[in-house]
Amino acid sequence: MSSVSLQSLLFVLLCLLAFHQCSEARFIQTSKGLFRSLYTFGDSYVDPGNNDFINTPFRSNFPPYGRDFPGKVSTGRFSNGLLFPDLLAYYVGVGKYTRPYLDPRLDLKESPTAISFASATSGYDPDTANKTNAIQLIDQLENFKQYKERLAKTIGTKKAKRKFEKALFYVNAGSDDFAFTYFHDGKDQENKRTPQQYEQVLLYYIRQFLQRLLDQGARKIAVNGVPPLGCIPVGITLLPATPRNTQAVTGSQRKCLDYVNVISSDLNSMLREELDDLQSEHPEIKITYIDFEEPLLDVIQNPDDYGYTEVNKGCCGTGVSEIGTQCNGTTSLCSDADKYVFWDAAHPTQKTNEIIFKSNLAAIDDLIGR
Repeated sequence: MSSVSLQSLLFVLLCLLAFHQCSEARFIQTSKGLFRSLYTFGDSYVDPGNNDFINTPFRSNFPPYGRDFPGKVSTGRFSNGLLFPDLLAYYVGVGKYTRPYLDPRLDLKESPTAISFASATSGYDPDTANKTNAIQLIDQLENFKQYKERLAKTIGTKKAKRKFEKALFYVNAGSDDFAFTYFHDGKDQENKRTPQQYEQVLLYYIRQFLQRLLDQGARKIAVNGVPPLGCIPVGITLLPATPRNTQAVTGSQRKCLDYVNVISSDLNSMLREELDDLQSEHPEIKITYIDFEEPLLDVIQNPDDYGYTEVNKGCCGTGVSEIGTQCNGTTSLCSDADKYVFWDAAHPTQKTNEIIFKSNLAAIDDLIGR
């Protein structure tokens, strides 16, 4: 066997033994320089810490959040480590991770390249953010417009224009619209909207937001579908096992709620169609669907293939309800987050984010023109 082949084999073996380090190295190898910046909008799946700087109880800037983040810093990310947009930023060569726009330490003179405007517990529906004093998506876009003006004044109009012309935009929202607005509101009301009716409401807001993003010059956009909401640990805990059964599942009976997953799947199918329509209407842009549903279902249904031992509880606390302040420095933790699909009762571990990211590499490569 040649030395080159031996080196290749050794690299593969090392990757299997040390997933995180090798995955990051692979992600950035051939994409550096394709973009000058990445801008992220959305909810707690992509907020790197903007909620640290607003008056809301939904924060995660304290241990054990960030336990496996570089420097073990609790930045405000709802995970033990990196989020999907951090991996995306690294892959396209604009930084090791995203930074929150509201952080007063953000120095525009340094011309930051990966900025997130996302706010935990936000959603496409304005009512969702209002319930927790999070930043509505439309206000996240206003912050982006403000950032564009500030950056132009700081580094000059021409330099700023070049950054925005070679920018990648990433949107991840929708989960909290169901968690905080649809399922949480009026669940005992007889005249409640059907899931299909609420999905149409969300599609209206999604199209409105994306059109306004296009109006701001976005030309490369990645839009996330929602995860299988019936498999989120806190949802399994709080929602009935079936629409007609008022009793939530407990103990060994915990499993994904199929009727909720049908809602997720339906919304994602309609979102794909919406994105296809936008692409047809705007041939000068490139818009791509990012799939959280199928890869997350795959790891939950086939945990042994990925080295997981727990799929419907988080690593933090009991794993069935703890999110944010309930997952804190006094809460018990699992010893190895890589054995868990979820970090807290709603958010994936870094390992899960990496798996989801890798499953979307073909779509990402198509978007960025590789």
